[in-house]
Amino acid sequence: MVVAVTDGLRMSAICRAACILLAGLVASGVQAATLPVDNVDVLYHRYDGGGMVIDGPSVLVRKSAGSQVSFTGQYYVDSVSAASVDVLATASKYEEERTEYTAGVDYLHDSAILSLGYTNSSENDYEANTVFFSVSQEFFGGLSTLRMGYAQGWDNVGKVGNTNFDEQADRRNYQLGLSQVITKNTVMGIDLEAVTDEGFLENPYRQNRYLDPADSTQYLYQPEQYPETRTSFAVATRAMYYLPYRASLRGEYRYFDDSWGIQAHTFEMAYVHPLTAQWTVEGRVRYYMQDQADFYSDLYAYANSQNHLGRDKELSTFSGTTFGTGVTYELRQASLPGIDRLQFNLLLDYLNFEYDNFRDVTTGGNYLPGQEPLYGFDAFVTRASIIIEY
Repeated sequence: MVVAVTDGLRMSAICRAACILLAGLVASGVQAATLPVDNVDVLYHRYDGGGMVIDGPSVLVRKSAGSQVSFTGQYYVDSVSAASVDVLATASKYEEERTEYTAGVDYLHDSAILSLGYTNSSENDYEANTVFFSVSQEFFGGLSTLRMGYAQGWDNVGKVGNTNFDEQADRRNYQLGLSQVITKNTVMGIDLEAVTDEGFLENPYRQNRYLDPADSTQYLYQPEQYPETRTSFAVATRAMYYLPYRASLRGEYRYFDDSWGIQAHTFEMAYVHPLTAQWTVEGRVRYYMQDQADFYSDLYAYANSQNHLGRDKELSTFSGTTFGTGVTYELRQASLPGIDRLQFNLLLDYLNFEYDNFRDVTTGGNYLPGQEPLYGFDAFVTRASIIIEY
């Protein structure tokens, strides 16, 4: 039986495809008003941490039709095996699979690129559909690039074992970005993003806990209840400096704020260093911290103590640190017929999360409610890909 999904997987992953694809299409405008090159990108990804294993393949194909039009198609799979702290607290381990299909088109007109696409994401109890549009326009001979994007999604939420359960959620995403060449070695940019969600926004399997009125040394569970609307805003600034020996240094800061009371800050630094004409290595560090949602609590005083109730640890106060490394091998003008460039990538991230007010009720021991150890976990993310340009 499918039960509560952790790490915000159920709700955040639904918009992930649209946001990532929209951002990728919008970012293509940084490339001096030229269409993306024809390529095939085959990726394997794996996340292992916090009692969850998520892995699967992704295949993306781009193909131009003349000098002004380029088509994109993508197939993506997430296979999930979950025995996390959320799941073990109220149910048992489960497995499921999510499949995603995307089709898109880019159109080049003078110094502008227009992109349009559609994504469908499906699993046994969730169906998400998204359309997205973006435009990228260059100014001042390519030194400045303005990017605008919009995505709209409509989701159908089901529940395993309950054929009468049928809820909906609507989502809108607005993006605005500006990239500027400062010097021959320096590029800076700023991106603004606003997201509005409306409808059923909680996880139908997740529960929160409250003190047992008959015994204060025990607690009981009840379903979560989220607000039916959410508005979020994010602003990110980034800079990249190209060093004389073909290396690059990148820095980024992102601020996030939403109507649920969550405020978050993200800091990231990355360095890319060429070893030879074919081999490149990179390293990066990322730090994330956020405050809790207004209605979040690890333990409520009594049942239905407020209008909105949530114990999802991703709504709590927590921080996370990521250390990443990677290696790339690139071969141009390969001896294989019809191939202009061949690239292999292997990336590995180590993540550590520490929660300030979410407690591990599965730890065992004779703890009073609200005095269990605070939760934390480590995770590894692996991505291996092959990119063929033709």
